[in-house]
Amino acid sequence: MASSLSSRSILNASKSRAAWARSSRFSTTATKNSALKERLAQLIPQQLEHVKAVRAEHGAKSFGEVKVDQLYGGMRGLPALIWDGSVLDADEGIRFRGKTIPECQELLPKAPGGSEPLPEGLFWLLLTGEVPTQEQVAELSKDWAARAAIPSFVEELLDRCPPTLHPMSQFSLAVTALNHDSAFAKAYQDGISKKEYWGPTFEDSMDLIAKLPNIAGRIYRNVFGQGKLPAIDPSKDYSHNLATLLGFGDNESFVELMRLYITIHSDHEGGNVSAHTGKLVGSALSDPFLAFGASLNGLAGPLHGLANQEVLLWLRKMQTEIGENASDEAVKEYVWSTLKGGQVVPGYGHAVLRKTDPRYTAQREFALKHLPDDPMFKLVRQIYNLVPGILLEAGKAKNPWPNVDAHSGVLLTYYGLTQMQFYTVLFGVSRAFGVAAQLIWDRALGAPLERPKSYSTAAIEKIFAKK
Repeated sequence: MASSLSSRSILNASKSRAAWARSSRFSTTATKNSALKERLAQLIPQQLEHVKAVRAEHGAKSFGEVKVDQLYGGMRGLPALIWDGSVLDADEGIRFRGKTIPECQELLPKAPGGSEPLPEGLFWLLLTGEVPTQEQVAELSKDWAARAAIPSFVEELLDRCPPTLHPMSQFSLAVTALNHDSAFAKAYQDGISKKEYWGPTFEDSMDLIAKLPNIAGRIYRNVFGQGKLPAIDPSKDYSHNLATLLGFGDNESFVELMRLYITIHSDHEGGNVSAHTGKLVGSALSDPFLAFGASLNGLAGPLHGLANQEVLLWLRKMQTEIGENASDEAVKEYVWSTLKGGQVVPGYGHAVLRKTDPRYTAQREFALKHLPDDPMFKLVRQIYNLVPGILLEAGKAKNPWPNVDAHSGVLLTYYGLTQMQFYTVLFGVSRAFGVAAQLIWDRALGAPLERPKSYSTAAIEKIFAKK
C-alpha cells in the first residue's frame, strides 16, 4: 500500500509539474496568422511536389567521387547538404534565393528616407523566394516587436553572468534557455503530426529572431556598462530597435549600417560552421532555440565569427607601428613581415570565393558614402589595393581577395561601437535569419536526421590496400 501511495504521489506530482510548465510558458502578443505564415502555407505543398519531382528525375545521379583528401581536409567543397536560402558561387559570390547583394539592395523594401534594405524583407525573401511589399515588411516589423520581450528568468540569467564571461557565451546561454517556451517542443510532446512540424517551428523561429535584439542589448549594457535597457518601439523597424538597444538609435547612419550588416551577414549557404551546425542539430528535431544555440557556439570560434576581431587588431597594430597615413612601401613592408612571421593576413582569402567578397564590396561602398575620410578606412582602402598582389607574389592564397571580415570592424568602430568582443554577437543576430529560414523548410519538407558515414584511418588503408 505504501509503495502504491508513493507511486501515486510521484505521478500526481509529475502531472502537477507538467501542468505548471504548460501554464507558465511565456505568451507572445504577436498575431498568430501573419501574412508571411499564410504565404508559407501556400508555398509548402508546391515545394513538396517540386522536391519530389527533382528527386524522381535526378535522385540516382552523382555529384562525383569523394576523395580521401576531402575527408581529411574538413570536407572542403564536398557536396553534402540541401540549403535553399542561398548559394555561394566561387566567382559570383552569394545569392539570396538567386538574387545578388546589389539586387537585394535595389529590390528589397527600405525604411522611409533610407537606402539600405530592411532585414525583414531579406527574411521574407529567404523563406518565400519572393520580394515582399512595403506593407508586408511593415507587418513583419510589428510582429517581431510584439514578440520581442524575453522571459524574466532569462533576464535574470543574463544579469547574473559575470562581465568577464564572453558575450558569445552569454548569448548562447540565453538563446538555449528560450527553449523553455518552445512551441515546437510542446507540440512534439503533445503528438503533433510530422506534416505540421513546420508550424510551431515557424513560431519558434519568429520568436527567436524577435527576441535577439533584447538579448544582445542586455548583454552589451551589462558587460560594457551602458545603463538601463530601453523598450522596444513597435513603430520602428528591427534594425532601428537593435541600434537603440545598443545605445546608437539616434544615429541614423548607424541604423542604416545595421540594416546593411544584418542583411549581408544573414546567410552564406549551408556549409559554414554556424549554418551547418544549426541544420544538423535541428535534424534531431531539437527546437530552433536549441539548434541556434549550437550555431552560436560554432560561430564563436576564431576560424569563423571571431575573424573580424583579428582583422581590427591587426590593423590597429599596424597603425601603431607605422603610423597613420603611412606610405604604400611601409604598408607593403608590414604585410610582408606578417607573412614572413608565419602568420596570415587576416580578412583575406575565403574557403569558397575566388574573387572579392560581395559583402566586402557592399561595406566598402557604404564607407565611401558615409566615412570616406576616416583614417582606419583609408588604411583598409590602401590594403585593398596592395595585399592581393603581395599574396599572389608570395603564393600564399588561392584567393588573395578580401572577405567580409576585412571591413566590418572598421565600420562599427567608426560609429563608436569599439568593444570587439561584442562583434560576433551582431554576427549571431544576423545569422539567425538564414538558420531559422532553413529550419522551417527542413521541417516543412520532412528533412531526415543527418547521419553521414565516417571512416577510421585504418579503414581507409584497408579499403585501398589492393587498389
